[in-house]
Amino acid sequence: MHFEQETPLNTFLNILFERYQEKVPAVKKITDALVAQRVVVSQQDIVNDHIAFRTLGVPNLGIQSFEKIFLHHGYQKRDYYYFEGKKLNAYWYAPPSDEYPRIFMSELVVDQLSEQAQQIIRRYTDSIKADPVDQLDLNDGQQIGEFFHQSLWPLPSKQDYELLLAESEYAAWVIYNRYYLNHYTISVHALKDGYNHIEEFDAFVESLGIRLNTSGGKIKISGDGLLKQSSTVAEMQDATFADGDTMSIAGSYVEFAERLPLPEYADVPAEQVTTAQRRNGFETNNADKIFESTYTGQTKA
Repeated sequence: MHFEQETPLNTFLNILFERYQEKVPAVKKITDALVAQRVVVSQQDIVNDHIAFRTLGVPNLGIQSFEKIFLHHGYQKRDYYYFEGKKLNAYWYAPPSDEYPRIFMSELVVDQLSEQAQQIIRRYTDSIKADPVDQLDLNDGQQIGEFFHQSLWPLPSKQDYELLLAESEYAAWVIYNRYYLNHYTISVHALKDGYNHIEEFDAFVESLGIRLNTSGGKIKISGDGLLKQSSTVAEMQDATFADGDTMSIAGSYVEFAERLPLPEYADVPAEQVTTAQRRNGFETNNADKIFESTYTGQTKA
């Protein structure tokens, strides 16, 4: 994912992806293999289905803050999702035009956590007295790109991280990684024959020695059968905490999505099916399992 034209949206999406790509070796490994197999000429040829962000539902942060960036740049807020077990709210946002990825944005409902977990999170976030997005020039792509990688709250201690991890792995991920890009998604159906079905693509990825998330099965399928998703297990990163302690924790990962044609377009030749004619949106059950790509049940398997 790289946009040549210099617009604010292109600038901050490029910054996001470049930094994410540096920290997630699976991105380059998969891209290089696709180039070697002549499936694509370069990263530019890979269609990015969506990118995802995680946030904390506390005053001045969360979805109501973060979404302002994308709404300002022409994204449209769409369906709401609730993840009861993980205590998460989420929305997806439709892009201003087809060359841009969808956005999937989730937030932890902090009020539903234990008192101890709430206190830990608020100890880090209570110092944020105003919405930080309101301080940004939303027409300055460079400034927005830097914002995604800013330290909005202090680095956690290892003890606080581990206490959160025991209750909400999502909370632990956000308290350390902040707004760092959680994942990008390869549109499998946009690739050439032999790679354009999720079953084939998963086999290709596994042949590279990359582990897939097995929560709910390697392939997560929507109730209507028209959205199939899978993902790698998050890359582990060496984390240094506020007290100088270190440990290996989950970073980000890569997702793959196959959007099948809607029933009324099932007979249209594959190469002629448009984005609008394919299954859109997301599926709660699929996303619930994709979240676990960063969970210890997968990373330590």
